[in-house]
Amino acid sequence: MAYESLLLLGLLSVAFLLPHLSLGMGFGIALPGWALILHVFVVLGAYFIWCWHRGGQTLAMQTWKIALSTPSGEQPSLARLALRYALAWPSVIYLGAGLLWALFDRDRQFLHDRLAGTRIVFKRV
Repeated sequence: MAYESLLLLGLLSVAFLLPHLSLGMGFGIALPGWALILHVFVVLGAYFIWCWHRGGQTLAMQTWKIALSTPSGEQPSLARLALRYALAWPSVIYLGAGLLWALFDRDRQFLHDRLAGTRIVFKRV
């Protein structure tokens, strides 16, 4: 997650920070807080869902040789990936409770993976 966070910092600086700095400095427009949060949610969602759909992995997941799949080993559908993304937010925001869930889960899955019907698997080289 630390490596993924570093990559997301670069993504957000380009897809979030630059447009809002341009609006603020160029036109004196400051969007309300809810619009900023929605923008972050959409930008990160586009990144994660696109990466997961394209090859089952984000850049950080490629480094660690892990990928997303369904329990049967198939590529998850876009709807399932979108559900996983939406469920991952509360899983992380609420003090990582959904991540800590993996310590007690019989298959060592995160709560959002269990609910979305996805799983993280080691990718064979």
